[in-house]
Amino acid sequence: MISNAHAAYKIPVSVLVVIHTPELQVLMIERADWPGFWQSVTGSVDHGEDDLSVTALREVMEETGIDARRDQLTDWEIENRFEIYGNRRKRYPPGTTHNTESVFGLQVPAPMPVKLAPAEHTRFEWLPWREAAAKCFSWSNRDAILMLPEFSSRTL
Repeated sequence: MISNAHAAYKIPVSVLVVIHTPELQVLMIERADWPGFWQSVTGSVDHGEDDLSVTALREVMEETGIDARRDQLTDWEIENRFEIYGNRRKRYPPGTTHNTESVFGLQVPAPMPVKLAPAEHTRFEWLPWREAAAKCFSWSNRDAILMLPEFSSRTL
């Protein structure tokens, strides 16, 4: 059980969701608090979420307005561990330096308009997978997108 003191902190476990079409067009979103930082949907596990797919579904809805329950969400069974940027560590329990990220793919039928959470993201683009990978700031996001052709073929 997490104490109330720790409930205010973010849990250092997150999801990365690569949203794509069958033709490997990838949704990229630009962070509001970090202009020029383009990424796929990401987000931390909320207190009480025991299943990472629940976190993935929630984050997709919050950040894009897409109801991922209607499409094909796939756990790629990839886990990345990375150091949390120093300026972001205050949001985590004291002494926390690393985050563990699980990667998911979400195949949607075609590029579509999305409803961004304005406090989190300012713009979106659908890009061919190689262009999307090149636009990523995060190595884990870039690497996931570069694996998209392999994982997309598994969902057919």
